[in-house]
Amino acid sequence: MNWQSLFKSKSIEQITQELDLRENSSNRLHRTLGVWDLTTFGIAAILGAGIFSTIGNAAAGGGPAIIFLFIFTALVCAFSAFCYAEFASAIPISGSAYTYAYASFGELIAWIIGWDLLMEYAIGDIAIAISWSQYFTSLLAGYGIIIPKYFTMDFLSAYRGFDQVSHLLIQGKSLIEISNQGLSPIVLKGYFAWLEAPQFLGLHLICDLPALAVTLLITWVVFIGIEDSKKFSQILVALKILVVLMVIAVGATYVEPANWTPFAPNGTTGILKGVSAVFFAYIGFDAISTTAEECKNPQRDLPRGMIYSLIICTVLYVLLALVLTGVVSYKKLGVGDPLAFAFGPEGANLPWLSGVIGISAVIALSTVLLVFQLGQTRIWMAMSRDGLLPPIFSVIHPKYKTPWISTLFAGTLVAIPSLFLNLTEVTDLNSIGTLFAFVIVCAGSLKFNPKRKNSNQKFKTPYINSKYIFPLILIGIITLIFCFNLEGITSFLSMNNPREKVPLVLFSFEMIVLSYYCITRNLSLIPVLGLSSCSYLITELGMKNWIRFGTWLIVGCIVYFFYGFKNSLLQKKLASADSGAA
Repeated sequence: MNWQSLFKSKSIEQITQELDLRENSSNRLHRTLGVWDLTTFGIAAILGAGIFSTIGNAAAGGGPAIIFLFIFTALVCAFSAFCYAEFASAIPISGSAYTYAYASFGELIAWIIGWDLLMEYAIGDIAIAISWSQYFTSLLAGYGIIIPKYFTMDFLSAYRGFDQVSHLLIQGKSLIEISNQGLSPIVLKGYFAWLEAPQFLGLHLICDLPALAVTLLITWVVFIGIEDSKKFSQILVALKILVVLMVIAVGATYVEPANWTPFAPNGTTGILKGVSAVFFAYIGFDAISTTAEECKNPQRDLPRGMIYSLIICTVLYVLLALVLTGVVSYKKLGVGDPLAFAFGPEGANLPWLSGVIGISAVIALSTVLLVFQLGQTRIWMAMSRDGLLPPIFSVIHPKYKTPWISTLFAGTLVAIPSLFLNLTEVTDLNSIGTLFAFVIVCAGSLKFNPKRKNSNQKFKTPYINSKYIFPLILIGIITLIFCFNLEGITSFLSMNNPREKVPLVLFSFEMIVLSYYCITRNLSLIPVLGLSSCSYLITELGMKNWIRFGTWLIVGCIVYFFYGFKNSLLQKKLASADSGAA
C-alpha cells in the first residue's frame, strides 16, 4: 500500500473536469436553485430544531443567559460559514465538507469527514423526527385524538421514566406529589408508557410510530425532485417565520421580568451545558453546500445563501429565547415542545396560540427534515462517484433527476432508528459530528489557500493576519478565566476521573500548536478563529460522546480499507500511472 497516496488531494482542475463530464451526460442533476431558494433552504434547516425542541433543554440548564450561548455559537458558525462559502465558490459541486477535505487533505481525510457527515445528517434527521413526533402527538391530543403513549416515545426514555418514578414511589411519595415536585413531563410520560405497553416474550413494545411516518413522507418528497422540494420548503418557511414573529410579538406582552432573575442561575457551567442543544439549533447552513450542482450560479449564490440564513436565524433565536424564558420559568422548559408548553396552561395559557405553535412546529420541523435528507443523500452520491461507496448510490433517476437509491437508503437509515432512539442522546452525537466537520473545513481553508489570493473566486474571506492577534486573544481569555472563573479551574484540577480531563488537555495543546503556526505562517484569522472555537465546543461535549464518535470513525476506517481504498477511482488512477511509469 502506498501510504502517500492516501493523502493525495484532488486539484480544482480535476474536480472541474469531473463536473463538466457530468454536466454533459444524462447522469446529472437539475440546476434550478437561486440565492433566494438557498436562503430559504438555510432558514428551513436552521429555524426549527432549536426553536421548537432543543431550546427548552438548553434554557432549563442555563436560564435566560442562554442568549449569550446563542450569540457565541452564531459567531462560531459564522467563522465556519466563511470557510464553507469560500470553498463553495472555488469548488461548486455536491459533497460539502467531504469534497473540500478531498481538495485540501486527500482521500483518507475526505473519507473520514464523509463518514462523519453521513452520521451527522442521519442523526440530525432522527432527532428532528423524534421532536416532530412529540409536537404532532400533542397537536392531535388537543383535538381529542390520543395515540397510546407507548407508540409515541422511545424505549430508553420510557425505561428511565419508569425507573425514576418507581424509586420515588418506593420512598413513599404519591404520583400527585411526584408530578408536583417539578419533574420533566417526559419522565411521567415514560412511566405510564412503560406500564401500559404491551409485552412480547417479556419485552415491552415501545416505539415512536409518528417519527417513522414523517420520515417516510419526507423521503418521498426528496425522491421526486429538487423542484418540488424547493416549492415545498419555500411555502413552509414563509409560514414558519410568520409564526415565530407572531410568538415573539404576542409573547413579549406576557413576559414577567421576575422570570429573568437570576439571569444565569447556574453560572457559566450551566450555560455551557446547553452547547450541544444550541449548536444543534444552528446545524443546517452547511447542508446548503451539498446542493451546489443544483444551483444556477453556485459561486455567487451559495455564499450569500449561507450567510443570509445564519444572520436571520440568529436574530430570531435571541429574541425568542428572551421571550420564552420571560413567559415561563426556565426550570420548567426541559420538555420536547417548549414553545407549546410556554403558551399552554402552565405558561401564558393562550390555547389558540399554543395550537398555532403546534401546527407550525409540525410544518417547520418537516422542512428541517427535508433539508437534512437532501444533504445526506448528496453525500452518499458524492462518495459513490469517487468509488469510495458502491456505484449504485450515485445512480440518478431518469425522470426525477435525483440520486434515488441514496434517497431510499438514507430514508431507511433514519426511519428505523427514529423508532427507538432518545432525543438527548442523538443531539449530543450530532453536535460532535458537525463540529468535527467544521474543524476540518476551517483547517482545510488554511491549507487550501492561506492568504486568499485566488482572484478567480467570486467569494473570498477577508485576509487578516493572525500573527499577533490570535496569541493576544488567547492570553486575554486565559487572563479572564483566572480572574473570574478560578473556581472552574480548581474544579477541573480536582476531577476524580482523569479521563474527563483529556478533551481540555488536548485542546490546550492544539492552541499552543495553532499559535505557533499563526506566528510563523501568518495564517488568516477568520479560519483560525473558526478552528479554535469549534475545537473548544467539542471539549464541552464530554468523553462519552468522544468515545461514541471515535468508535464510529474507527468503523469507518475499517470500511474504507476493506472497500473504499480498493475501489477508489483516484487510487486506481495513481496505480495505473505508477505502472505506466514503470
